[in-house]
Amino acid sequence: MSALTMNRRDFLGSAATAAAAGSLVFGFPTMAAAQGAAPEINAWVVVQPDERVIIRIARSEMGQGTLTGLAQLVAEELECDWGKVTTEYPTPGQNLARNRVWGNFSTGGSRGIRESQDYVRKGGAAARMMLVQAAADDWKVPAAECSAAAGVITHGPSGRKTSYGKVATAAAVLKPPAEVPLKDPKTWKLAGKRMARLDTVDKTTGRQVYGTDLKLPGMLNAAIKACPVFGGKVKGYDAAAVLKRPGVKKVLTIDGNAVAVVADTWWRAKTALDALKIDWDLGPNASASSASFAQTLKAGLDAPEAVVGNSNGDVKAALAGAARTVSAVYSYPHQNHATMEVMNATAKWTDGRCEVWTPTQNGEAALAATAAAAGLPPAQCEVYKIHLGGGFGRRGAVHDWVRQTVLIAKEMPGTPVKLIWTREEDMTHGAYHPVTHCKLTAGLDAQGNVTGLHMRISGQSIVAGIFPQNIREGRDPVVFQGLNNGGGEAMIGYGFPSLMIDHAMRNPHVPPGFWRGVNLNQNTIYLESFIDEIAHATQQDPLALRRKLMANHPKHLAVLNAAAERAGYGRPAPDVNGQKVYRGLAQTHGFGSYVAACAEVSVSADGQLTVHRIVAATDPGHAVNPQQIEAQVEGSFAYGLSAALFGECTVKDGAIEQKNFDTYPAVLMKHMPKVETVVMPSGGFWGGVGEPTIAVAAPAVLNAIFAATGKRIRDLPLKNHSLRRA
Repeated sequence: MSALTMNRRDFLGSAATAAAAGSLVFGFPTMAAAQGAAPEINAWVVVQPDERVIIRIARSEMGQGTLTGLAQLVAEELECDWGKVTTEYPTPGQNLARNRVWGNFSTGGSRGIRESQDYVRKGGAAARMMLVQAAADDWKVPAAECSAAAGVITHGPSGRKTSYGKVATAAAVLKPPAEVPLKDPKTWKLAGKRMARLDTVDKTTGRQVYGTDLKLPGMLNAAIKACPVFGGKVKGYDAAAVLKRPGVKKVLTIDGNAVAVVADTWWRAKTALDALKIDWDLGPNASASSASFAQTLKAGLDAPEAVVGNSNGDVKAALAGAARTVSAVYSYPHQNHATMEVMNATAKWTDGRCEVWTPTQNGEAALAATAAAAGLPPAQCEVYKIHLGGGFGRRGAVHDWVRQTVLIAKEMPGTPVKLIWTREEDMTHGAYHPVTHCKLTAGLDAQGNVTGLHMRISGQSIVAGIFPQNIREGRDPVVFQGLNNGGGEAMIGYGFPSLMIDHAMRNPHVPPGFWRGVNLNQNTIYLESFIDEIAHATQQDPLALRRKLMANHPKHLAVLNAAAERAGYGRPAPDVNGQKVYRGLAQTHGFGSYVAACAEVSVSADGQLTVHRIVAATDPGHAVNPQQIEAQVEGSFAYGLSAALFGECTVKDGAIEQKNFDTYPAVLMKHMPKVETVVMPSGGFWGGVGEPTIAVAAPAVLNAIFAATGKRIRDLPLKNHSLRRA
């Protein structure tokens, strides 16, 4: 059991005393040794007398394996015994008290490993150097004559040995080394290997405590209902009858737009809230609908003003002088995160202290939300992170549920209050995948070569909705994921003689959020489906056309070739149950990684789609845990296929219509294909894993559907279309 789990179960009645101020990189030792606790070697490493090693991880575990991957990197440099490793979360309050020694707590954008690998590896290496130095000092020999492996330090010339646990106290008071060399990944012994996840056992045995499981002494429970239309507010309600119900303690308005009921149990709070008649002022968005959004976005496709994301050459001239043009319009709907665990938090407020226990992707953002709602300085607040029951974007940038919980707890001073959203609240008050349309026009010469491509995106900006201060001259850089010209983060994989990719921003009232894969999802559908359209129009093989356009993009081409080769592209796929099987391709670059997929599908005479197999190739640069990469790829296809097949949130009378999984289904086991993953790390860079392959799921399937039926699907989800052959 991790120290974190034990601390949560002991309820952490008050926040831990802030540790001594630390250095920005390694952190000076805390007062732990003086207090009789296990010595802290630095911010990331605590070595206990029984040789157990606690590795502190700031990034959040939400099922993606970041906890294990980062621990592998620390343990690799530390040269400890992996079998004795446990992990714990430092708190964001401790991070602020120690000059942000753990760096960024944000876990999103597939950044968990790739943007913290350097300093966590240095933390492990520095701790090893200090432990070896402590042993050398005891033996009165040069540290250079000593080596470490599996938590044991050996003096080469004499053969003397000692363990980390025996020298940890002495090491903890040493000055951290100024220079910390790191291993060449080619020499890794733990990192780069298939390792079982550290959190699996507790999850499978039920010992893992999630936010909804948490119980504190004297805790009350709350349910909440916000105005069904974003932008609306509470007009009024009569709480008299509800307050007479058993266990009900309080009915209150939160932020002017929601009503909460506090009771001794959550079910009593929820049923009381259901019985409460609330009069809503629906506000200015009460007449909005998906149809009105579509009209607004359609107009943006041909609007004279747009912000350029990527361009070269003279597209206008290329299209005007083309022997022929090919054009198509695609669209992508709003989608909800539909997290396994609904939004929840527990808060305890007093006039001088506020503590919150919650699953969050960003402990520092949760702390900021806590402090703002509590009306207290951040130093008088604390957030205790809990493993997430899913989320992947919903629990990162926006912490509306934390704010609500603190505001409720503020009305119950000194009493812990746990707020749990209903599934219906979660579905209708999310932060949604943005809605966009895209018009693509390609100019072709007489030989069928592409002379120019114009790609106009019309639609919602996530950054404008969440971080408007980051919009510069009307440009949201996140809109162009997968379409950028260089940068190393999300680059287009094709070369065109002339190119224009621009964005006409159109923001409906439905709040956007960083849905897993973000804008790479729809951008890859748009471009990869349209490349297939060009291939069909010019009677070229889709793979051959891509190879021609990717001549100057070798890493993109490498993953595409790998997926095609493994799938057997170019050879007829074997029939399945008498049904002919067809293939479709897609590739992209996002979150620092190169990915490609080949999907195999069949479509029956009555239009029933079966996705039999998806072969995916990924190049993340360095592969920390291949087993986890494979699991992430498989999980990403579950996400991507859910979105492609079923994922759609529609708006009527200003409100989200889908309220639960009966109207917003996810893929079932019967829908899932066999997934084969080709992990092909080329080294030299650090890419993400959790999100990139989501983007190639839908276009690979859509292109295979066209091969099977001749039907081009340009609007998702597939549930809205008949695949029956004409």
